[in-house]
Amino acid sequence: MKRLIDYLMPHTNEGICIAFSGGVDSSVLLAAACQAVKNTGSDKPVLAVTFSTRLHPHGDTVEAEALARSLGAKHQIIEVDEFSDERILNNPKKRCYLCKSLLFKSLLQAGHDAGYTFFCEGSNLDDTKVYRPGLQAVREAGVFSPLMDCELTKAEIRRLAADAGLKAADKPSTPCMATRLPYDTRFDYELLDRINEGETWLRNQGFYNVRLRFHEPILRIEVDPTDFPMFMEQHETITKAMKDLGFKYITLDLEGFRSGSMDI
Repeated sequence: MKRLIDYLMPHTNEGICIAFSGGVDSSVLLAAACQAVKNTGSDKPVLAVTFSTRLHPHGDTVEAEALARSLGAKHQIIEVDEFSDERILNNPKKRCYLCKSLLFKSLLQAGHDAGYTFFCEGSNLDDTKVYRPGLQAVREAGVFSPLMDCELTKAEIRRLAADAGLKAADKPSTPCMATRLPYDTRFDYELLDRINEGETWLRNQGFYNVRLRFHEPILRIEVDPTDFPMFMEQHETITKAMKDLGFKYITLDLEGFRSGSMDI
Protein backbone atom coordinates (compact mmCIF):
# COMPACT_ATOMS: atom_id res chain seq x y z
CA MET A 1 0.00 0.00 0.00
CA LYS A 2 2.90 2.36 0.73
CA ARG A 3 4.17 1.96 -2.83
CA LEU A 4 0.75 2.91 -4.15
CA ILE A 5 0.40 5.90 -1.81
CA ASP A 6 3.89 7.12 -2.74
CA TYR A 7 2.92 6.86 -6.41
CA LEU A 8 -0.12 9.08 -5.84
CA MET A 9 1.29 11.67 -3.44
CA PRO A 10 3.00 13.86 -6.10
CA HIS A 11 -0.39 14.35 -7.80
CA THR A 12 -2.55 15.42 -4.86
CA ASN A 13 -2.25 19.13 -5.62
CA GLU A 14 -3.37 18.50 -9.19
CA GLY A 15 -6.53 16.93 -7.84
CA ILE A 16 -6.91 13.15 -8.15
CA CYS A 17 -10.03 12.03 -10.03
CA ILE A 18 -10.76 8.30 -10.00
CA ALA A 19 -13.13 6.18 -12.08
CA PHE A 20 -14.72 4.42 -9.12
CA SER A 21 -16.94 1.36 -9.46
CA GLY A 22 -16.88 0.30 -5.81
CA GLY A 23 -15.16 -2.98 -6.64
CA VAL A 24 -12.06 -4.15 -4.82
CA ASP A 25 -9.59 -2.65 -7.33
CA SER A 26 -10.99 0.86 -7.39
CA SER A 27 -11.67 0.71 -3.63
CA VAL A 28 -8.00 0.07 -2.84
CA LEU A 29 -7.01 2.78 -5.31
CA LEU A 30 -9.41 5.26 -3.71
CA ALA A 31 -8.28 4.39 -0.17
CA ALA A 32 -4.64 4.94 -1.18
CA ALA A 33 -5.47 8.23 -2.90
CA CYS A 34 -7.37 9.53 0.14
CA GLN A 35 -4.40 8.60 2.34
CA ALA A 36 -2.04 10.37 -0.07
CA VAL A 37 -4.14 13.52 0.26
CA LYS A 38 -3.92 13.29 4.06
CA ASN A 39 -0.16 12.73 3.93
CA THR A 40 0.45 15.81 1.81
CA GLY A 41 -2.08 18.03 3.57
CA SER A 42 -3.70 18.90 0.26
CA ASP A 43 -6.98 20.78 0.54
CA LYS A 44 -8.31 19.07 -2.58
CA PRO A 45 -10.15 15.84 -1.68
CA VAL A 46 -10.14 12.93 -4.09
CA LEU A 47 -13.00 13.00 -6.58
CA ALA A 48 -14.53 9.54 -7.10
CA VAL A 49 -16.67 9.32 -10.24
CA THR A 50 -19.10 6.43 -10.63
CA PHE A 51 -20.84 5.72 -13.91
CA SER A 52 -24.51 4.77 -13.87
CA THR A 53 -25.24 2.85 -17.06
CA ARG A 54 -27.53 0.19 -18.49
CA LEU A 55 -24.65 -2.30 -18.46
CA HIS A 56 -23.84 -1.95 -14.73
CA PRO A 57 -26.24 -3.00 -11.93
CA HIS A 58 -27.74 -0.02 -10.06
CA GLY A 59 -26.90 -1.61 -6.70
CA ASP A 60 -23.20 -1.19 -7.48
CA THR A 61 -23.72 2.57 -7.83
CA VAL A 62 -25.41 2.86 -4.44
CA GLU A 63 -22.65 0.86 -2.71
CA ALA A 64 -19.94 2.88 -4.45
CA GLU A 65 -21.36 6.18 -3.20
CA ALA A 66 -21.50 4.98 0.41
CA LEU A 67 -17.93 3.66 0.31
CA ALA A 68 -16.50 6.77 -1.34
CA ARG A 69 -18.02 9.05 1.26
CA SER A 70 -16.84 6.81 4.11
CA LEU A 71 -13.26 7.20 2.86
CA GLY A 72 -13.55 10.98 2.78
CA ALA A 73 -13.75 11.40 -0.98
CA LYS A 74 -16.07 13.61 -2.96
CA HIS A 75 -18.44 11.47 -5.00
CA GLN A 76 -20.18 12.12 -8.29
CA ILE A 77 -22.48 9.87 -10.28
CA ILE A 78 -22.56 10.33 -14.03
CA GLU A 79 -25.36 8.92 -16.17
CA VAL A 80 -23.96 7.43 -19.37
CA ASP A 81 -25.96 5.64 -22.06
CA GLU A 82 -23.54 3.31 -23.84
CA PHE A 83 -26.20 2.50 -26.40
CA SER A 84 -26.15 6.08 -27.67
CA ASP A 85 -23.30 4.70 -29.78
CA GLU A 86 -24.99 2.44 -32.29
CA ARG A 87 -21.76 0.44 -32.72
CA ILE A 88 -21.87 -0.66 -29.07
CA LEU A 89 -25.43 -1.97 -29.45
CA ASN A 90 -24.15 -4.72 -31.74
CA ASN A 91 -21.54 -5.93 -29.20
CA PRO A 92 -18.50 -6.00 -31.52
CA LYS A 93 -15.19 -7.49 -30.39
CA LYS A 94 -13.89 -3.97 -29.70
CA ARG A 95 -16.97 -3.16 -27.58
CA CYS A 96 -14.89 -2.63 -24.43
CA TYR A 97 -12.73 -0.09 -26.27
CA LEU A 98 -15.80 1.80 -27.50
CA CYS A 99 -17.42 1.78 -24.06
CA LYS A 100 -14.28 2.89 -22.22
CA SER A 101 -13.74 5.69 -24.73
CA LEU A 102 -17.25 6.95 -24.03
CA LEU A 103 -16.93 6.60 -20.25
CA PHE A 104 -13.52 8.27 -19.98
CA LYS A 105 -14.65 11.17 -22.12
CA SER A 106 -17.30 11.79 -19.43
CA LEU A 107 -14.73 11.27 -16.65
CA LEU A 108 -12.35 13.85 -18.08
CA GLN A 109 -15.16 16.36 -18.56
CA ALA A 110 -16.43 15.93 -14.99
CA GLY A 111 -12.93 16.20 -13.55
CA HIS A 112 -11.90 19.25 -15.55
CA ASP A 113 -15.17 20.99 -14.67
CA ALA A 114 -14.33 20.46 -10.97
CA GLY A 115 -10.70 21.57 -11.37
CA TYR A 116 -9.05 18.11 -11.34
CA THR A 117 -6.23 17.22 -13.70
CA PHE A 118 -4.86 13.80 -12.64
CA PHE A 119 -7.10 10.95 -13.74
CA CYS A 120 -6.76 7.26 -12.90
CA GLU A 121 -8.64 3.96 -12.94
CA GLY A 122 -8.36 0.52 -11.37
CA SER A 123 -6.89 -1.88 -13.92
CA ASN A 124 -4.32 -4.21 -12.32
CA LEU A 125 -1.36 -6.27 -13.51
CA ASP A 126 -3.51 -9.33 -14.23
CA ASP A 127 -5.49 -7.30 -16.78
CA THR A 128 -2.42 -7.19 -19.02
CA LYS A 129 -2.51 -10.98 -19.39
CA VAL A 130 -6.02 -11.29 -20.88
CA TYR A 131 -8.04 -9.66 -23.67
CA ARG A 132 -8.69 -6.09 -22.47
CA PRO A 133 -9.25 -3.79 -25.49
CA GLY A 134 -10.47 -1.11 -23.07
CA LEU A 135 -6.89 -0.54 -21.93
CA GLN A 136 -6.19 1.15 -25.25
CA ALA A 137 -8.97 3.65 -24.51
CA VAL A 138 -7.47 4.28 -21.06
CA ARG A 139 -4.10 5.16 -22.57
CA GLU A 140 -5.58 7.28 -25.35
CA ALA A 141 -7.53 9.32 -22.78
CA GLY A 142 -4.37 10.00 -20.75
CA VAL A 143 -5.79 8.16 -17.75
CA PHE A 144 -3.32 6.40 -15.43
CA SER A 145 -3.57 2.88 -13.98
CA PRO A 146 -1.65 3.08 -10.67
CA LEU A 147 -2.37 -0.52 -9.61
CA MET A 148 -0.92 -1.78 -12.86
CA ASP A 149 2.02 0.63 -12.73
CA CYS A 150 2.80 -0.59 -9.20
CA GLU A 151 2.62 -4.18 -10.52
CA LEU A 152 -0.17 -5.25 -8.15
CA THR A 153 -2.06 -8.45 -8.94
CA LYS A 154 -5.69 -9.13 -8.07
CA ALA A 155 -4.71 -11.42 -5.21
CA GLU A 156 -2.40 -8.77 -3.75
CA ILE A 157 -5.10 -6.13 -4.09
CA ARG A 158 -7.58 -8.30 -2.20
CA ARG A 159 -5.05 -8.71 0.61
CA LEU A 160 -4.51 -4.95 0.73
CA ALA A 161 -8.26 -4.40 0.87
CA ALA A 162 -8.61 -6.88 3.74
CA ASP A 163 -5.73 -5.27 5.64
CA ALA A 164 -7.38 -1.87 5.21
CA GLY A 165 -10.73 -3.22 6.41
CA LEU A 166 -12.47 -2.42 3.14
CA LYS A 167 -15.87 -4.06 2.68
CA ALA A 168 -15.03 -4.74 -0.96
CA ALA A 169 -12.18 -7.12 0.00
CA ASP A 170 -14.36 -10.21 -0.44
CA LYS A 171 -16.65 -8.75 -3.07
CA PRO A 172 -16.74 -10.84 -6.26
CA SER A 173 -15.87 -9.09 -9.49
CA THR A 174 -18.88 -7.76 -11.38
CA PRO A 175 -17.88 -6.73 -14.90
CA CYS A 176 -20.43 -5.08 -17.16
CA MET A 177 -23.39 -7.15 -18.26
CA ALA A 178 -22.21 -7.12 -21.87
CA THR A 179 -19.83 -9.97 -21.01
CA ARG A 180 -22.82 -12.30 -20.66
CA LEU A 181 -23.55 -12.37 -24.39
CA PRO A 182 -21.43 -13.57 -27.34
CA TYR A 183 -19.78 -10.93 -29.48
CA ASP A 184 -21.79 -9.68 -32.45
CA THR A 185 -25.06 -10.35 -30.61
CA ARG A 186 -27.27 -7.25 -30.50
CA PHE A 187 -28.04 -6.11 -26.97
CA ASP A 188 -31.54 -6.34 -25.56
CA TYR A 189 -32.43 -4.36 -22.41
CA GLU A 190 -35.01 -6.89 -21.25
CA LEU A 191 -32.66 -9.86 -21.71
CA LEU A 192 -29.83 -8.18 -19.80
CA ASP A 193 -32.22 -7.37 -16.95
CA ARG A 194 -33.29 -11.04 -16.76
CA ILE A 195 -29.67 -12.20 -16.72
CA ASN A 196 -28.87 -9.75 -13.92
CA GLU A 197 -31.91 -10.95 -11.96
CA GLY A 198 -30.80 -14.56 -12.37
CA GLU A 199 -27.27 -13.84 -11.15
CA THR A 200 -28.60 -11.93 -8.16
CA TRP A 201 -30.89 -14.85 -7.30
CA LEU A 202 -27.99 -17.33 -7.44
CA ARG A 203 -25.80 -15.16 -5.22
CA ASN A 204 -28.63 -15.03 -2.72
CA GLN A 205 -28.56 -18.85 -2.67
CA GLY A 206 -24.95 -18.75 -1.44
CA PHE A 207 -22.94 -18.90 -4.68
CA TYR A 208 -19.93 -16.55 -4.72
CA ASN A 209 -18.68 -16.22 -8.30
CA VAL A 210 -21.61 -16.38 -10.70
CA ARG A 211 -21.98 -15.71 -14.41
CA LEU A 212 -24.95 -16.44 -16.64
CA ARG A 213 -23.75 -16.61 -20.24
CA PHE A 214 -26.57 -16.71 -22.79
CA HIS A 215 -26.13 -18.52 -26.10
CA GLU A 216 -29.61 -18.47 -27.63
CA PRO A 217 -31.47 -20.63 -26.60
CA ILE A 218 -29.02 -22.02 -23.98
CA LEU A 219 -28.24 -20.43 -20.62
CA ARG A 220 -24.76 -21.50 -19.48
CA ILE A 221 -24.21 -21.10 -15.74
CA GLU A 222 -20.69 -20.61 -14.37
CA VAL A 223 -20.02 -21.07 -10.65
CA ASP A 224 -16.85 -22.03 -8.79
CA PRO A 225 -16.10 -25.79 -9.15
CA THR A 226 -16.01 -26.03 -5.35
CA ASP A 227 -19.71 -25.05 -5.44
CA PHE A 228 -20.69 -27.84 -7.85
CA PRO A 229 -21.97 -30.14 -5.05
CA MET A 230 -24.17 -27.34 -3.68
CA PHE A 231 -25.36 -26.57 -7.20
CA MET A 232 -26.41 -30.18 -7.82
CA GLU A 233 -28.21 -30.32 -4.49
CA GLN A 234 -30.27 -27.35 -5.65
CA HIS A 235 -30.41 -28.13 -9.37
CA GLU A 236 -34.19 -28.56 -9.51
CA THR A 237 -34.82 -25.29 -7.69
CA ILE A 238 -32.21 -23.50 -9.81
CA THR A 239 -33.68 -24.87 -13.04
CA LYS A 240 -37.16 -23.71 -12.07
CA ALA A 241 -35.91 -20.25 -11.10
CA MET A 242 -34.11 -19.80 -14.41
CA LYS A 243 -37.10 -21.06 -16.41
CA ASP A 244 -39.34 -18.68 -14.49
CA LEU A 245 -37.09 -15.92 -15.85
CA GLY A 246 -37.84 -17.12 -19.38
CA PHE A 247 -34.80 -19.27 -20.16
CA LYS A 248 -35.57 -22.58 -21.87
CA TYR A 249 -32.41 -24.71 -21.66
CA ILE A 250 -30.27 -24.54 -18.51
CA THR A 251 -26.71 -25.90 -18.35
CA LEU A 252 -23.90 -25.97 -15.79
CA ASP A 253 -20.49 -25.22 -17.32
CA LEU A 254 -18.16 -28.02 -16.18
CA GLU A 255 -15.10 -25.76 -16.47
CA GLY A 256 -16.62 -23.59 -13.76
CA PHE A 257 -16.38 -19.84 -13.30
CA ARG A 258 -13.66 -18.08 -15.26
CA SER A 259 -13.35 -14.46 -16.17
CA GLY A 260 -13.53 -13.69 -19.88
CA SER A 261 -14.91 -17.04 -21.04
CA MET A 262 -16.69 -15.23 -23.90
CA ASP A 263 -13.28 -14.18 -25.24
CA ILE A 264 -12.16 -17.70 -26.10
